[in-house]
Amino acid sequence: MEMIIRKALRKPTAADTIFLIKGNNDLPKLGLSDDEIKWVKKMHRSKSGLVEINRFKNHLFIVFCDGQGTKVERAENLRKLGSDTQAAIIKNKIERVVIQSVGGVKEDAFNLAEGLLLSNYRFSKYITDSERAENCFNQLDIYCNDASEDDIEELRILTEAVYITRDLVNEPVQYLTAEQFAKEFKLLGKDAGFKVDVFNKKKIESLKMGGLLAVNRGSIDPPTFTIMEWKPENAVNKQPYVFVGKGVVYDTGGLSLKPSNFMDTMKCDMGGGAAVAGAIYAIAKAKVPVHVISIVPATDNRPDGNAYTPGDVITMFDGSTVEVLNTDAEGRMILADALSYAKKFNPEMVIDMATLTGAAARAIGPNAIVGMQAKCESGFADLQKAGSRVHERLVEFPLWDEYKSQLKSEIADMKNIGGAEAGAITAGKFLEHFTDYPYIHLDIAGPAFISKKDNYRTAGGTGIGVRLLYDFIKSKVQ
Repeated sequence: MEMIIRKALRKPTAADTIFLIKGNNDLPKLGLSDDEIKWVKKMHRSKSGLVEINRFKNHLFIVFCDGQGTKVERAENLRKLGSDTQAAIIKNKIERVVIQSVGGVKEDAFNLAEGLLLSNYRFSKYITDSERAENCFNQLDIYCNDASEDDIEELRILTEAVYITRDLVNEPVQYLTAEQFAKEFKLLGKDAGFKVDVFNKKKIESLKMGGLLAVNRGSIDPPTFTIMEWKPENAVNKQPYVFVGKGVVYDTGGLSLKPSNFMDTMKCDMGGGAAVAGAIYAIAKAKVPVHVISIVPATDNRPDGNAYTPGDVITMFDGSTVEVLNTDAEGRMILADALSYAKKFNPEMVIDMATLTGAAARAIGPNAIVGMQAKCESGFADLQKAGSRVHERLVEFPLWDEYKSQLKSEIADMKNIGGAEAGAITAGKFLEHFTDYPYIHLDIAGPAFISKKDNYRTAGGTGIGVRLLYDFIKSKVQ
């Protein structure tokens, strides 16, 4: 069911309404009875930031924005309150609500709306029970004097982009093969107005992308290599920002087979590819005047009779040779070819995004992204600021040269894995070898896919990275 998001042109009266207020002094402005005001004050004293009033003919939800904490802390608190409000809306089977900001600022209303909308996502394609398949809540109106139609449209676009990304991550490989992944990118490009080029297996072979071809050898489905480009005439940058996303549509580990309980969620191993597609979709749809390119190498990783093996030496797109010691370190093999290919664009900087290592997930869990940078200190600082604004936070790990020694090979230029320690860093160090430009590596293995709902991050694919990259690119024109 499509979510309708509109600007309300008049103050709500009898509608189901979410009032966003700063404190108790705003309560008399809401048209509440004395008993209702007493009830709200009582509930708020019990540390409830959300108070519900059931008038039977309509519901009122009073959300307190107390203004405590930093700007980014207040924004995240409002997103969480939006998630709480969505749960109450669903419980009461409400289809349409209006947010009214009472004496507040536009940003507060939109942060609340963002949490509410992102919480309302459902992946229900394969559910046959219609009552389970869709949330009843399907329309949000925002009454805020200083909110423009452009503000509403941007909220609508970002919500849609995150939904699209979550859908892609949640799709099983029985549908989302590498070829289907590329078809989805073409549909997004047609909708948002960006160019999409897809290299088929024959083209990939002609380019000698050895890493991507090696990982694909165990699959009966061919690989794809997709380049998405948004290049508006009024772009503020002369050199493009390039995003590279890991597109392993399913990862068994190959011959280095994963235990079955580690394989259950491996449809999500293309989360980076989905995120960079969702990000360029949002950027193009919102017509942000920045030249951006997204690249997604895609394949599945399976243990068929011709699968690449530990001990193989692979010649990569840039001519480097890699000794394979673990076929489950496949993401870096396909990303390496894409990072080398990105040199063709003379990029301003390159950001890759990948569900790359269990080491990153174990280090910081699902609450942040592990990030590393080479020749890109100021760019990384800007990306961290964007991460704080949208609460997709980055924790920087080092890319010191001391980690190179773990990747030395006796028979090739390098190995595809390091030792037992610092696995996330040696993976990043491997990828750095294939770059010669300002470079940021983002390992999203922890937060890309979660087992249960976490506020406005719904269970399954979270769509992390879309809002981060959009905010980062938008900051280049502000």
